[in-house]
Amino acid sequence: MLSALLTLLAISLVVVLVAGVVLAVVGAAVGLVFTLLFKVAPLVLVGWLAVRLLAPRQKRLSPADREWLES
Repeated sequence: MLSALLTLLAISLVVVLVAGVVLAVVGAAVGLVFTLLFKVAPLVLVGWLAVRLLAPRQKRLSPADREWLES
């Protein structure tokens, strides 16, 4: 009877520890995803839009300029 209780205690302890580690990893992954989605992505989007809207339009290269660049 005592050995059965100790076995059950040991198994329960292992399950609780494994569940804690799994939940910690899942929580860290979710936190990373939300940080990237709501803090990093808007900054990248604003930067990309600023570059696209404020950068001067590039004109086409003449054949002579293209030949000079490729040589």
